[in-house]
Amino acid sequence: MSGDSRRLLAARGVRAFGDGFVSLLLPAYLLELGWTPFQVGLMATTTLLGSGLLTLAAGLLGQRLGHRRLLLAATGLMVATGLGVASFSTFWPLMLVAFVGTLNPSGGDTSVFLPAEHALLAQGAEGKARTVAFARYSLVGSLSAAAGALAAALPAFFSRQGGLEMRTSLQGMFLLYALLGIAVAILYRGLRTQAANTPDGEPSAGLGPSRRRVYLLAALFSLDALGGGFVVQSLLALWLYQRFGLSLEAAASIFFWTGVLTAFSYLVAARIADRIGLVRTMVYTHLPSSLCLMAMPFCRELAWAIGLLLLRSALSQMDVPTRSSYVMAIVTPAERGAAASVTSVPRSLAATASPALAGYLLGLSSFGWPLVVGGALKIVYDLLLLAMFRRVHPPEERSRG
Repeated sequence: MSGDSRRLLAARGVRAFGDGFVSLLLPAYLLELGWTPFQVGLMATTTLLGSGLLTLAAGLLGQRLGHRRLLLAATGLMVATGLGVASFSTFWPLMLVAFVGTLNPSGGDTSVFLPAEHALLAQGAEGKARTVAFARYSLVGSLSAAAGALAAALPAFFSRQGGLEMRTSLQGMFLLYALLGIAVAILYRGLRTQAANTPDGEPSAGLGPSRRRVYLLAALFSLDALGGGFVVQSLLALWLYQRFGLSLEAAASIFFWTGVLTAFSYLVAARIADRIGLVRTMVYTHLPSSLCLMAMPFCRELAWAIGLLLLRSALSQMDVPTRSSYVMAIVTPAERGAAASVTSVPRSLAATASPALAGYLLGLSSFGWPLVVGGALKIVYDLLLLAMFRRVHPPEERSRG
């Protein structure tokens, strides 16, 4: 691994740690402020919409302005986001922070950082090494997010042991999020990788010969994201709070273990992809995870629901490193930044409507209709992806015959 790759992995880990506790603490904080479940879902929708627009700008301008410069600007937003959430307690100021900031209600990586990091990570690796690089990237992110989820229990601990008000303890965690942004900026400052160039030597700012493939993938990924928006981690936590009366400490422990299972599934995904191909790995692991998701609302006991959640976590994210590797493989090097953006942004935009609708449904009933709807949409995505792209192979799979 190069020095830049190590810096990117370290930065991913620090960011994911912050996302891990923010995704669980955000709904708890908003409920503490007196918000309704619908308003919590609306906050998640606003966050994903703003993130999608920022990610699009980052992907299209990354080659022109430089990935390093854009990443440093994004860390400035991360610091401002933590300070803003900790400072404001009324509806509209917090909604503004959600729109322009880097809050991540999903627990995964759907952010302005993604296009530049993906382009830089793929630049020094091809074939199987590329898939392994993205698996490591996802592994570090998931393990760090799991640790962050565990840290979500700290506000309750400080409130109980230190006598602090719960709201004050929660605000302290958002200040920690701002400090993590400074740490990420220090890591990015040391990056030295240059952007990939087109054959005439000029940096590329968009898509070229791979445009049709990328747009079709973006449409399919949007369908997956539409389903995923119903079950972002913040809303899954909200459902567990409502349906089973789960405490914040218990939720932190549960989502820690889901993160650990997800993390190690990335390494398995790289091995499976080497045997059966990237597209089949995405589909064959995603389908059973969606069935688990749809079964969770029918559980009357918490233990069964948690069991299905853990099983889903061991399967549902195997498509993350394989998807990223696949997109980087079927486009030219100069298109990678734009391709990462164009396939990521529609995912964020498509997911914007789902959280608000999911919050509305949870406000009507604690059954878990968002989980059923989200799982069904994901299954449709899997079948369409397999039908349309099973014959479109990356170079390393073509070379195997």
